[in-house]
Amino acid sequence: MTNLILTISMLCMVSCSNSQVVETDSDTETQTEEEAVVEIEPFFLGADLSYVNEMEDCGAAYKNKNGQITDSFKIFEEAGANLIRVRLWNNPQWTGYSNLNDVKKTIQRAKDNGMQVLLDFHYSDSWTDPEKQEIPAAWEDQLNNTAALGELLYNYTYETLGTLNNEGLLPDMVQVGNEINGMILQKGELVWPIDWTRNASLLNQGIKAVRDVSSDTDKEIEVMLHIAQPENALWWFEQATENGVTDFDWIGLSYYPNWSDYTLDNVSDAFETLINTYNKRLMVVETAYPFTLENIDAANNILGQDALLEGYAATEQGQYDYMKKLKEIIQASGGEGLVYWEPAWVSTDCSTLWGKGSHWDNATFFTHEMTPTKGMDFFSLNN
Repeated sequence: MTNLILTISMLCMVSCSNSQVVETDSDTETQTEEEAVVEIEPFFLGADLSYVNEMEDCGAAYKNKNGQITDSFKIFEEAGANLIRVRLWNNPQWTGYSNLNDVKKTIQRAKDNGMQVLLDFHYSDSWTDPEKQEIPAAWEDQLNNTAALGELLYNYTYETLGTLNNEGLLPDMVQVGNEINGMILQKGELVWPIDWTRNASLLNQGIKAVRDVSSDTDKEIEVMLHIAQPENALWWFEQATENGVTDFDWIGLSYYPNWSDYTLDNVSDAFETLINTYNKRLMVVETAYPFTLENIDAANNILGQDALLEGYAATEQGQYDYMKKLKEIIQASGGEGLVYWEPAWVSTDCSTLWGKGSHWDNATFFTHEMTPTKGMDFFSLNN
């Protein structure tokens, strides 16, 4: 998958109906017209729907633009989404979601609606991000044994994908880790600087597992490495490449302008540098924007006044305008996709680790009446 979202193949279409007879002084020659057909691969417009199954079990009833309660995946498909991202935790004991059974359900629903799937291995029993990369409890006794830990990571990745393949649920893309700014598979507070001998060995084991499943099943699965914020990706991919982490297809980024050094005015510089330096495809797999500042439950909103950008109000139109602008920037920079996080994490009577309700209810693609916001129209931007 190449620069400027164009994968071009020249197909020669030859048929009798295209033949022309050309008279010459000496003989009759038959010339065949060759029609060059250019296939343009669509820009990925995606949604992370890791929360949907839980929200529906908690009573959420998503509505389409006509106000009718509709299957949530169908709403996104009909809006124009072509990629669904879903997270996977190893063995979460604090929730019954984002485990393998829940992920199977999400992937099946995505595939039933004709959308591709990006599977996000967190390699943890809970959230991983730039501040924590907590090792799964079952692997903790091998924390300081890189070879043994790498074998655990490889086997888990391979077996998980193998199980999915056996059920017709193999993803199209795989993230080897989530927001892996820090060294993966650590215990407690992150250790800096990164021990790249350990980190590269572990990451390459995860990548190898994906490649081996792809080879064994004869099915293409692309590999993504995911870093939070473009400024961190610049140094991280330089160090990773220097230490032998090179066999991946996608640079995945989280980009939230309020937490980034880059604004919409200059973030294209980082995107272009990453694409041109490493010759990899690039996708922003996490971003969001509030459609309101109202908080309707006991769970405080994460995106508040400080998340607002000049010219982009906390309105449905502002949410749409932000997504439209960011899509244009990514595409003009040579990037190939944009995924919204987390457009269906609506408010319900269920609780998170931190409070009852949703911390994202003002930044979903659904109003408090559960109808789509204007932001949902972002998925139609390929049309």
